[in-house]
Order: sequence, then C-alpha cells, then structure tokens
Amino acid sequence: MGKPLSMTGFGRGEASNGRDSWIVELRAVNHRYLDIGIKLPRQFIGWEDRIKKEISSYHIRGRVDIYVTFYGEGIETARLKVDLPLARQYIACLKELAEDLSIPGEPDLALLVSYRDIITQIDEEAKGEVLEDLWPVLREAMVSALEECQKMRQSEGETLRKDLLNRLDTFQEKIDKIEQSLPQVIEKRETALKERLDILLSGIDIDPVRLAQEVAILVDKSDVSEEIVRLRSHIEQFYGFLNLAEPVGRRLDFLVQEFLREVNTIASKINHAETAHMIVGMKNDLEKIREQVQNLE
Repeated sequence: MGKPLSMTGFGRGEASNGRDSWIVELRAVNHRYLDIGIKLPRQFIGWEDRIKKEISSYHIRGRVDIYVTFYGEGIETARLKVDLPLARQYIACLKELAEDLSIPGEPDLALLVSYRDIITQIDEEAKGEVLEDLWPVLREAMVSALEECQKMRQSEGETLRKDLLNRLDTFQEKIDKIEQSLPQVIEKRETALKERLDILLSGIDIDPVRLAQEVAILVDKSDVSEEIVRLRSHIEQFYGFLNLAEPVGRRLDFLVQEFLREVNTIASKINHAETAHMIVGMKNDLEKIREQVQNLE
C-alpha cells in the first residue's frame, strides 16, 4: 500500500571532500505546480539546471527553496580591476575644481579609492575541471537534504491520510442517515402534496388516477437516490486514491468538487429540516477535507 506525500517539509545536508565542504538547506511548502527557488554562490550559477533536476526527482508539486553554502579554498574566481582612464578624469576634475575655487592641496590616493567605480571586483567563471570535482560533493549534501525532507513529507503525508480517512468516514455516516431517512421523507412529501392539492382542487372534478400520477411525478423529483449512489462511488475512488503510491492531490481535489456538486443537488431536491441540517454538516466536512487535500502532493 502506497502512502501519499505532504508538500511540506525541511531537510539539511552536509558533505566535504576534506578541503571543501557544502551545506544544503531545503524547505518545501504547498504550491499548485512545482516551483523551485535556488540560492547559491555566483560562481556556481551554472549548476542551476542540475540542481533543479535533482529536486524534480523527489518533488512533483510544491514550492521548493534550496539554500547552498560553500566553504573552501578550491576556487579563486574574484580579482580587482583599476579603471585608469576614469581615475585620470577624476584627478583632472579635482585639480580644476581646486584651482577654480582656490582650494589648496592636491588630490591624494585615499580620496581616489573612495570612488568605488575606480577599483572594481570582477567575478570570473571557475575552471570547468574544478567545478566537476566539486559537483559530487554538493550532490551528496543535496541528496541528504532531499532524503531528510522526504522522510518528513512521508510522515506528514501519513498523518494527513489518516485524518482524511476519519473525515471521510464521518461524511459517509451522514450519507447513510440521509439514505435511511429517504423513504420517510418521500412519504411525508407525498402526503403533504396530496393535502395541498385536496385543498386547492376542492370542488373540482379531477380523475383520481391522473392526480395520483402528477403527485408521483412531483415526489419523484425529490428522490436523491442517484445522487447518493454517485457519492458512494466518489467515496470509493477517494479511498482508492489514498492508497496509491503516486501524487494524488489534484485528483482528490477534483473529487471533493464532485462531492460538493452532488450535495448541492441533494439540498435543492429535499426540503426537509433534518436533512437540511445534515447537508450543512456535510458541507462543513467537505471544506475540512478540501483544506487537508491541498497539503498533499
């Protein structure tokens, strides 16, 4: 028997090759589709597609944010660059200013380096062979984080499954009560219709057989047997989906909509106080079921 997965989880993984090390943290929450956010050092930006591929092998739906931290000396990719032409322009402008305003002194180095656009940092891409040596270490840390997150999602998924089964049982009990009361409800409806027609048609000569037929037609419109049969069929499908070892959240969400459609039809057909009270309870059950279904992958 398979177990549904929650879309919510957290995982953390660490890995090292003795010189360089990685820490990967991963957070997953509910989302209609798979949406991946990646934060990692700029020099490894080329790995985004690889990282997404690893994540998508574990997650089908949900918002997944992964945070990658690198500690090591294996990559030196930053260097400083001096913009000499710009520096000369600064010097010329400062001297012109000093002369025009009769300000004593000469521009010094400390003043020049305060202009951040003169000395800038340039990030260079790390060498391909160095990156390839580091990737297996990062992947090890990432898989550890994904596995830990998966265990959390499995645990929460099983909790959600049990809760949904209990709520579905409660919902089904209400259907049973409506079905059991249906003959009495129809009988009362038929009696009430006959009494009203007797009053309205008092003194009018009408064929009793025709009258009985019209009453039967009106009463038949109150019969919700078909809706109850469809509800039971949907419930069986719901139970079946909860036992599948694959993402079922969307299918369950669709079934809840079908539940609600049938319940609304029952409500429109039966004008009965006790049934109306039961319908309110069923809609409340469905709302809670739907909230939980939104958490499943």
